[in-house]
Amino acid sequence: QVQLQESGPGLLKPSQTLSLTCTASGSSITANYYYWTWIRQPPGKGLEWMGAISYSGSTSYSPSVKNRTSISRDTTKNQFALQFNSVTPEDTAVYYCARGKPTGWGYEYDYWGQGTQVTVSS
Repeated sequence: QVQLQESGPGLLKPSQTLSLTCTASGSSITANYYYWTWIRQPPGKGLEWMGAISYSGSTSYSPSVKNRTSISRDTTKNQFALQFNSVTPEDTAVYYCARGKPTGWGYEYDYWGQGTQVTVSS
C-alpha cells in the first residue's frame, strides 16, 4: 500500500523559507515512471500544481512559482522535498504531496498525502 506523509512547519513569517518533506512508503521514488509532485490549495481556491520531480530526478515547476521553488529528493530515505522561498501571506495554503503517473492526456494523481496546513503571518 502506498502512503505519502508531509512534514514541516505549519507557521511561518513573511520572507521566510518554507521547507516541506514528503516521505513515501510502498513505492520507490525512483520507480518508473512516476512523478512526485507538490500541490497546494489556498483557502477558498482550487488546487494549484507547484512542481514535480521525476523518477529519474528531473524537475519541472509552475511558471507562477518557479523563481521561488526548488524540489529535491533523497533516494536513501525515499523522500522528496519542497523549498519555497520568500513566502507571503498569499502562500497560506494546505500543501499536498502526491504521486503522479503520465496518461495519454496528462497526469493522474493516484496517491496523496493528507496535506499539511501552512500559514504565513507576521
